[in-house]
Amino acid sequence: MATALAAENPPPFKRLPQKGPDITVEHRNDGTILIRSNHAMGTPARSIPHILAERAALHPERPWLMQREPNHGPWRGATYGEAKQGADSIAQWLLDQGLGQGDAVLCLSANSVAQGMLMLGCFTAGVPIAQISPAYSLISSDHAKLKHCFNTVRPRVVFAENAAQFARAFETLRSLDPTLVFVAVDGGNGTIPFAALTSTPATEAVDAAREALTHDTVGKYLFTSGSTGMPKGVPQHQGMFVNLIAAQEGLRDDPDPVDHPISLDWMPWAHISAGTIHFNANIAGGGTIYLDEGKPVPGLFETTIANLREISPMSFGSAPVAFAMLADAMERDPTLRRAFFKNLRGMGYGGATLSDDLYDRMQALAIAETGERMPFTTMYGATETLGVTVVHWASERVGLIGLPLPGSTLKLVPSGDKLEVRVKGPTVTTGYHNDPEKTAAAFDEEGFYKLGDAAKFLDPERPELGLVFDGRVTEDFKLSSGTWVSVGTLRPDICAACSPYIQDVVVAGQDKPYIAILAWPSPAALQTLAEAAPGADPIPTLEGLVKEKLEAFNAAATGSSRRVGRFVILRTPPSIDAGEITDKGYVNQRATLTARADLVKALFVDDAAEGIIDLRG
Repeated sequence: MATALAAENPPPFKRLPQKGPDITVEHRNDGTILIRSNHAMGTPARSIPHILAERAALHPERPWLMQREPNHGPWRGATYGEAKQGADSIAQWLLDQGLGQGDAVLCLSANSVAQGMLMLGCFTAGVPIAQISPAYSLISSDHAKLKHCFNTVRPRVVFAENAAQFARAFETLRSLDPTLVFVAVDGGNGTIPFAALTSTPATEAVDAAREALTHDTVGKYLFTSGSTGMPKGVPQHQGMFVNLIAAQEGLRDDPDPVDHPISLDWMPWAHISAGTIHFNANIAGGGTIYLDEGKPVPGLFETTIANLREISPMSFGSAPVAFAMLADAMERDPTLRRAFFKNLRGMGYGGATLSDDLYDRMQALAIAETGERMPFTTMYGATETLGVTVVHWASERVGLIGLPLPGSTLKLVPSGDKLEVRVKGPTVTTGYHNDPEKTAAAFDEEGFYKLGDAAKFLDPERPELGLVFDGRVTEDFKLSSGTWVSVGTLRPDICAACSPYIQDVVVAGQDKPYIAILAWPSPAALQTLAEAAPGADPIPTLEGLVKEKLEAFNAAATGSSRRVGRFVILRTPPSIDAGEITDKGYVNQRATLTARADLVKALFVDDAAEGIIDLRG
């Protein structure tokens, strides 16, 4: 479907209501580069609760957050007026319990209207909320990460949507602290019903707590993905929240702004994209979020598709894995394509690089439905920094991480043959909670946070064209020949070359004579192959198709740093317990290589075992 983009005169992009690139670049003698946006930030608000109060006064009856009844029932939720009232009541209950900045509320369950209201109640009372991945409670066999997160923030209140579902996690936490107070929407298993919180009459103490909020007030503790060990607890302050909104306002250029933006979002609130950036920006924009209980995995993505047929969002952001499944579905179903693009103004991706192949497929679908190309944006950042850079213009390509947001300074520091990304600004945290050693190691001598990623200019002579992600500084490796392999750029290229058969890959080969990959198959491809030959194992056929794709990829490769010697199709999904994947669907290269060390070893023995495909001729 990429042929629509190969034309000499492709259709124009739908207008993106953002200001174009305007930056200042400073080169130091040691090779360090400093980059700043010349666009001024907007004026930051005092706090998210202050923004909520303004929005509730402006449009109290407007839907704020919506969620389906069980079994794909009707949508229910809360208006802005109900959100403000509920947050105030919850804040009063928290204050009545004697909680303050030195305490915390731990949330175990997935996104919900109740949890959203609890978050706003915590913000209002000045009590940090800590939202962790439900997998730590429901999928983990040893609850190691759950215990670690608990011990990091030492909460006094624990919340879950359903007490029975989280009974095992409750038992684990009670063993750590018998004085814990548990709250559940259903009020089961000895918990306080959530309705008891929302029915607490608010007093003047809530107004006083809201007025006491400052930019230094901790709003939440958000945990990192744990890719380099146990998750680290990151304090996120109200100043980080509102300064990010102000930075985004500084880029806005919309003569006809949408009064009521509508979005559909499945991304978990235990990560910054949905739980901090989108959640807060939606309130600031007076929008409505429809919570999508689907996920980009077989058996659950059908829920997302059903929701898209009904809720035609104005913007759609997700991980690349979701766009791959969405493209598969829309290429088969013009009705779904029509519903998806009906109100769409732009798309955004994050968590990993979107492949050129997938970009072309989505643009071909947009052209077929609307006659225009659709702007694809991405915001690059981390739990510790919120947004760092953003692509705020319609770009002809993907792989960019954009340019710094207004108010922040980006520093690129030479590290071997790469440039390491560091940032300083009002959206950067002050350090890790109760971990001075890791905090000291995270910042350089000038106070810049070190992200551990590498970036480079798309064109050093034209820096305004933006920066390109250049992999993790620590992920790249050398073959036994001494040749460097850039994992961050090779992975998406291999996925694109093997489309539509492969969903994601992990690259191996450190100190080995060739590159080998471990590949997860595309669920859609497996389904198609299984339907074509009922009862037969689809993997051998898939191996043959991937082999053909990789042989063509190798034929075009410029050297051993790009040529794949062997591959294996993985029959088991990535493990959350082993840290192989986050609940956003992002695959962790290092953790997968460690967890599957025996299979990695088998990729490099002389006599290849069954299932290991050799491409070396």
